[in-house]
Amino acid sequence: MKTKLILFLLMAWQLSFSQQKSTTYYFIRHAEKVDNSKDPNLSELGMQRAQKWKAIFESIDFDQIYSTNYKRTQQTATPIATADKIEIQLYDPQKIDLKAFKKITLGRKVLIVGHSNTTPDFVNKIINQQVFNDIEDTTFGNLYIVTIIGDTISYQLLKLP
Repeated sequence: MKTKLILFLLMAWQLSFSQQKSTTYYFIRHAEKVDNSKDPNLSELGMQRAQKWKAIFESIDFDQIYSTNYKRTQQTATPIATADKIEIQLYDPQKIDLKAFKKITLGRKVLIVGHSNTTPDFVNKIINQQVFNDIEDTTFGNLYIVTIIGDTISYQLLKLP
C-alpha cells in the first residue's frame, strides 16, 4: 500500500512539473553606436557585433523579439529577427507592465534588446532581485539569461567579447 502511495505521489509530482511552462529570456544591450547623439545608428563595429549576436543565437528559435524604439537597438535585433522571420516588437522600459509582459511571454523564448541602464534593470525586475548594475559604457557583450519554470527562477550573466 505504501509503495502504491509513493508511486502515485511521484507520478503526480512529475505530471505537475511537466505541465509547467518554461520561459527563457535573453537580454542584451545594443551594439556599438556611431556617436553619442540622441538616436544614432550602429557603427561598423556595431553592425559586426549585431551579426555576431545572430551567430550566437543561431540555434535558438525565438518566439518573440523586443527592442526599444531606438535605431541602435532595432539595428542590433534586426539580423536575429530576419533570420527567425519574427517581427520586432517595441517596448518602453519606463512604461512596461511587468505582470502583463510575463503573461504574454509565458512558455516562450524571448530576446530583449535594451540599453546599458535599462537591460540590467529589466533583468532585476524579472528575477525580482537587485543583482545587476548598469553596464559600463564600453561593454557590449553582456548576455543575461533568465529561465522561469513555475515559481523557480534561474539566471546567469555571460560576458562575451
